Amino acid sequence: MLRYIAIRRNNIVKSKLHSRASVVLCFHRNLFSRRSTHSTVTTSLSTAKFTMLSLPSTPPPKSKILIFGAGNFGSCLADHLGDSDHEVFMWSRETRFVEYFNKHHRNPDYLKDHEFSTNIHVVGPEIPSKAMMKQMDVLLFAIPTQGVRETLIKIQHSLDRANLPLMIFVNKGIETGTQALTLEIIADTCGSEIARAATFISGPSFATEIVRRQPTSVSVASLTESQAKKASDIFHQPWFRCYTGSDPIGLELAGALKNVYAIATGLADGLGFENNTRAGLITRGLAEMTRIGTAYGASPLTFLGLAGVGDLFLTCSSPTSRNYTVGYRLGKGEPLEDIIKTLGSVAEGVTTVKGLKKIIDEMQVSAPLANGIYALLYEGKDLHEGIQELMCRPPSRELDLPEKAGEPAKRLMQKLGLDA
Repeated sequence: MLRYIAIRRNNIVKSKLHSRASVVLCFHRNLFSRRSTHSTVTTSLSTAKFTMLSLPSTPPPKSKILIFGAGNFGSCLADHLGDSDHEVFMWSRETRFVEYFNKHHRNPDYLKDHEFSTNIHVVGPEIPSKAMMKQMDVLLFAIPTQGVRETLIKIQHSLDRANLPLMIFVNKGIETGTQALTLEIIADTCGSEIARAATFISGPSFATEIVRRQPTSVSVASLTESQAKKASDIFHQPWFRCYTGSDPIGLELAGALKNVYAIATGLADGLGFENNTRAGLITRGLAEMTRIGTAYGASPLTFLGLAGVGDLFLTCSSPTSRNYTVGYRLGKGEPLEDIIKTLGSVAEGVTTVKGLKKIIDEMQVSAPLANGIYALLYEGKDLHEGIQELMCRPPSRELDLPEKAGEPAKRLMQKLGLDA
């Protein structure tokens, strides 16, 4: 057993660590467990495992954070932020949830075996008051994309525009009906100034692994890079690394589109296809989402990062993924309606592909995989016939980007009062 030990962060030695960064690197081949002063996390591993724990030489100031959404991902982020010593409030629309969580520090619906940080207090079911939101440093939105507009309309009159909190969005999807990205929804409901400062987080980050403090890396993007830096500082821990960027449009599109391709890979696995097929679908999915994103006006480089290929690979290769699960069960012959009823949580790819189809048609970009998933889900396309059509297309160039690109992003930038 190899072991490299420095100093582990805890309450006893915390004051000694403020002067210089310290790192703990432990390498185990049997049982690994981490116990926090705020929440209990225990992980059993049969393979080699490491954990890195450190404290910056100048710890960032602690923040008051209000999270809208108490689902799977909202809860895991609340736990991460609470365990990072921030004061966290989590809003739920259900009285039952509010009472249960505050009493037991457990989520009755998601991550049920996890004991959450005592730095979290759940509020609701009423929308938080203007007085409460005025006290917050951060508003974090972890609700499905289809509910973002409604929520922002309800709270926008309570925002202190003279002293705006940092607004962070972690949802992944395209609004059906309008084909709007969240950036545009923010502009429509709260104004262009707030949209320009909004920050987005995306990347390969399963909730079940975040609460076990598995090393996780994400992309953080905003049109105002100083805001992305603030969000990164709030979230960043040695087990949760943040990488900043200035392409929120690309980050949003990558996070939304990968869910559609996860349905495709789940379908293939459900039908009994194996590794060659899955690898081909993931790679062609990356090429397709890069082509769509570039045509929209995003940077193609964004799709090579954590929000792009990173999240695509994770979502397309794990049964833990809700979108993969939808595809897998479709491949096994289950009707979509039955899958949605029994899934237990939202699979954004099912609704995203509706808006994506209209975007693809408007931009006239080649997207055979996305078009095939749309036809299967909403046009009654026979699954085996769709596969036959996809595989019998004529040969084509492996990599290409559209010659004409950027019109949707140009229109959005004009709405935000920015030069395209």
